[in-house]
Formats: sequence, C-alpha cells, structure tokens
Amino acid sequence: MPEVLSGNAVVFTQGGPTAVINASWVGVVEGLKGAKEISGIYGSINGIDGILNQNLVDLAAQDPKTLQAISRTPATQLLSTRHKPTEEDNAAMLVVFKKQNIRYVFGIGGNDTSESLDIIRDAAVKDGYELRFFHIAKTVDCDLKENDHTPGYASAARYVANALRGCDLDNQCFGGFYLAVCMGRHAGFLTAASALGRVEEKSGPHLVYVPEAPFDIDRFCKDAWNVYAQEGRCVVAVSEGIEDKNGTPILQVLSTGKLEADSHGNVQLSGTGALADALVGKIKEYFAGQGVKNLRARGDTLGYIQRSFPDQSPVDREESLGLGKFAAQQALAGEAGGSCAIVRIADAPYQSEFRLVPLGNVAGKTRHLPAEFINQQGNNVTPDFIRWGKPLIGELSPVGILDMSKKIAKQ
Repeated sequence: MPEVLSGNAVVFTQGGPTAVINASWVGVVEGLKGAKEISGIYGSINGIDGILNQNLVDLAAQDPKTLQAISRTPATQLLSTRHKPTEEDNAAMLVVFKKQNIRYVFGIGGNDTSESLDIIRDAAVKDGYELRFFHIAKTVDCDLKENDHTPGYASAARYVANALRGCDLDNQCFGGFYLAVCMGRHAGFLTAASALGRVEEKSGPHLVYVPEAPFDIDRFCKDAWNVYAQEGRCVVAVSEGIEDKNGTPILQVLSTGKLEADSHGNVQLSGTGALADALVGKIKEYFAGQGVKNLRARGDTLGYIQRSFPDQSPVDREESLGLGKFAAQQALAGEAGGSCAIVRIADAPYQSEFRLVPLGNVAGKTRHLPAEFINQQGNNVTPDFIRWGKPLIGELSPVGILDMSKKIAKQ
C-alpha cells in the first residue's frame, strides 16, 4: 500500500494569474480539509518567495464562504512571482520545509512552475528529505504537455472570442483595418480563440496568425489586401510570438532596440504595443502602394486583460476547482507526486477527466497548436479547432444581424 505521510501541506501560485487560478488552490484546500494525516494547510504568499521568507497564511482557518467567493474571483489571492529557484534557494526552502514539517507541496502554474517544482524535488531527493510534489496545471496559453487544455485557458479564450466579436462589429461600422495582438509566446491557442466568436461566415477575424505557422510580412500584407479588396475591411488576430521561417520573433525582426527578458529567459513580446504598431505601419505602407492613401487602421494589444477578466467560463471554473481537489485526493492516496492534467474523453457532449502524469513529462516542455487546427495557408484556423474550442468557452451573448434585403425601394 502507498504510504501517506503525516505533516503539513503548502500551496503556492506562480507565474501569470488567470480568471480561475484561485479555484484550483481552493480545490486543494477543500480536498485536504479533514484528513487526519494533514496537520495544517498553508498558503505561500508570492509563490516560492513566500516559502523562502516563511510568509505563510493558514488556509484551513479561512471561512468556507470566503473560500467559495475567492474561487469565483480572478487572479490569485496568494499573489505570485516569476522567481526561478537557485541552488541556494533550494537549500533555504528545505530548511523551511523541515522547520514547518511540510511534507506536501502543491504548485499551481505553467511551464516555468512545473520546471521549478522539478528543480526543488531533485534538491529534496538529494537531501534525503521526503516530500510529495504536485503540480496543478495552469496557463492561459494552453501550452502544457499531457493536457487537452489547461485551467485558465477557457476563460481567457472566452474573453478573446468576445473581444474580437465586438471589434469585428465595430469595424463593420466604418470599414478599414483592425489588428489585435493576443497572448501566446510559442503556442497559438489563445489567438485561435479569436475565431470562436464569429457571428457569421464573413465576419472577423478574417485572418489569424499563430506562432506555429511561419509568418511572412509581405504575405501578411497581401492576405490583408485580398480581404480588404473584397470586403472593404479586414480584421486580424496575431499571436505575440509569431515568428519568421528562421524562428526569429517578428517583434525582434521589426525592433531596433533590445528586448527585456525575465528570470526564466522569456523575452517580453507584447507589453509595449510595439508589435501591433509595427504591423499596422506595414499595412498602411502596403495599402498606400495599392492606392489607399488614408486607410482607417488600428492596432491593439489585448495584454493582461485576457488573463484575469472577471467572467469565468463555466467549464473552466468547474475543472479548475475539480483539478485542485483531484491533486489533494492523489496526495491522500499516497501518490509520490506528479502533474495533474485535464484529458478530454468526449466531444458531444463534452466530457473530461483528470489524470496524474509524471512531472518530467510536463516540466520545461511546450505543447503547440496541432497542425490540423491551422489552415494550409497558415493564416486562419480550421473547423477542427472550432469544434475543439466551442465547448470550453460556454455560451456567448446572442448577436442580431439586420436583414439588409428589407431595404425600402428608392422613389
């Protein structure tokens, strides 16, 4: 029989927040509460920084009604960090784990968090201190291996779908060109979600560009011109991480200055609006060459608003809460640890289940938008993606379209 360790548990959140990340850690707390082996359930404030500083809060002592309200609250009440642990950090954390009799570590986050947990786990094994590590998937980018989709993605996708639906309807009023830069460093799932809100066949976004398809600036301008020539307007969604055929980020191709990077080496791609401005500039230049001198053109960077918009996808909230409880159940079943993932088992009606997979299968790895979700031209999504994504975001508000065939005859 697997051994269930006795001691305390600590939960932390790391990396970019989401609309449902609180639901995941509330699920952990609800799953652990009442277990005789668990003496205390601690929340680490600011990710692993809270462990290093012993900045811990008693989660078991929180009012259940407060926890339920928090589970519906966007971003993370435990706060966050992007601190990547060093060898010195690992040694310091082990000291804290021993002082606080912590035997269970639950880390909620994406690629960087799973990598951090893997690093800390190796240090604990080397030290001989028995710890159980459970990674709980989280990222709006949806780019974790072993997952059909990740907690946080569906709510962010819901926002992007709604945002591009509104931008498309706005664009219909005056015509012209509109471009939105969406999050997605190496994976295009969130940008692809812009197509999930299309109102009718000819509605936008007319073009969708993701990192998985090589981006050619000249071809992009021609694609936009072809749409504009037919429709008198063009709406485009692009991932912040679009790259050329050599794998160089387009922002880097178009930028003259040095790009900032975080402790994990992630270059800041969309925080300044530079990519949107540069691409709109290229479009204006190209359209002017086609005789359109005063193009009405606009570029926006959706940025952080995608992550924590207070409108949770119903599926997202239910799965996030459930995945946290699942992690707790695995710990109480004596599992040694791993990464808790969401696996789709049916499309119609949609169904999913949770699985515990080896942490090494997820840590530091990136899942990409499948080839069958991208059209052959590399400038849009396919019906396969729409079928995959629609069940995740929930019902969107209905939109009415005026019947233009009912025009009054001229007198």
